[in-house]
Amino acid sequence: MQVPILNGGYTDGAGDFRTALPVNMIPVPKQNGISSGYLRPADGILSHGVGPGDDRGGIVWRGEHYRAMGGKLVRVANGLVEELGELAGVGPVTFDYSFDCLGIAAGGSLYYWNGTLTQVTDPDLGNVVDMVWVDGYFMTTDGEYLVVTELNDRTSVNPLKYGSSEADPDPVKGLLKLRNEVYALNRHTIELFDNVGGTLFPFERNEAGQIQRGVLGTHCAVVYADSLAFLGSARNEAPAVWLGQNGGSQKLSTREIDVLLEAYDEATLAQAELETRTLKGHQLLYLHLPDKTLVYDLAASMAVEEPVWFVLSSSLTGTGRYRARHFVWHDNLWQCGDPGSANIGILTDAVSSHYGEVVGWEFGTSIIYNEGRGALFHELELVALPGRCALGADPVVWTSHSEDGETWSMEVACPAGKIGERNARIKWRRQGRMRQWRLQKFRGTSDARLSFARLDATLEPLNV
Repeated sequence: MQVPILNGGYTDGAGDFRTALPVNMIPVPKQNGISSGYLRPADGILSHGVGPGDDRGGIVWRGEHYRAMGGKLVRVANGLVEELGELAGVGPVTFDYSFDCLGIAAGGSLYYWNGTLTQVTDPDLGNVVDMVWVDGYFMTTDGEYLVVTELNDRTSVNPLKYGSSEADPDPVKGLLKLRNEVYALNRHTIELFDNVGGTLFPFERNEAGQIQRGVLGTHCAVVYADSLAFLGSARNEAPAVWLGQNGGSQKLSTREIDVLLEAYDEATLAQAELETRTLKGHQLLYLHLPDKTLVYDLAASMAVEEPVWFVLSSSLTGTGRYRARHFVWHDNLWQCGDPGSANIGILTDAVSSHYGEVVGWEFGTSIIYNEGRGALFHELELVALPGRCALGADPVVWTSHSEDGETWSMEVACPAGKIGERNARIKWRRQGRMRQWRLQKFRGTSDARLSFARLDATLEPLNV
């Protein structure tokens, strides 16, 4: 029998059936003659230079790659890092640009780069939580007001031109621009502003565009699929991932994602980051959490007509912080930074390791059930694409099983084929029995760069 592998399962102490998301394996819905979809290894990360500190954000402007790293603004070219000036604070920054300069919101301050790095020192600017450029203005927020710079002097602010987001007395967490309209990202609402001109604050609220949910933190929203994706909630509602458009919001997170989010307090979730990447038929939305990254694929979800999520991790076992963030497409490469080190990386499907370090992958099956009659497991075979590992690697795949979804058997290893052994078969024989139902899971390391099309199980029914 064929056993589905794109999503696994397990149970918890509350008596819930849970979904085991693939770790470092990407579900790809594709008819291939073997199955209707397969799991492929997530991209690895190659080192592409070293900067002056932890990565805080990146952007491409005028064909050049800029990043904030540690306390510096840097320019990256062919793996060489050039320091351009000092930036305040720690943690993620916001980049945006006008026709003639690059704006950076960092450490509560606003900076401009146009060959020289300058800081806006006008005291009327106040604390800069976030920033966006729109219609000739750099607009910032201090969490209470919307502040615009002068059209004829971007270093000057007129306090008579402050605006506000007042549909709900909740703080402004951030700003975002979509279709040349500004979204004020409040904690429990999202308000839309259009440029109407005038002598004072030149933007006016668009009541029809207001979304009755808000975001948790400054970097918890991003433009995705020509809409607004965000991590947040309404009043008296648990956090979830939403897609906002036309004054409404559609839920992207599944029950499993919601349960995972409940494990974090709001202060922790407010430090999460959302970003996107579109490539090779995937429309990926990344939700970076402290100990893992959850990824949603809109294109795959539409193809299979159900939400497709998976997990990225830089850990060898279990899950751990994912060491690629702040993606930019430059020099025909996806380049990234490392939030926990000074590394600059390149995402590639040529390897599966992260900055030269071995990482693990894992996936499981849905429940194998024989109408309660049990079965003997004579053979399990993973149908894969072996023989594509690194020279000298001798990869292994481990499997274990569970009959209650919580406790698991000892792992059993199987060779996965050395380089060039493309006819290798990954089989386990005499795998015991199940009394009622059974779950199977598999794991390996980035040494075994394998794609998996299906799991075949040869069973002998019991109690017929």
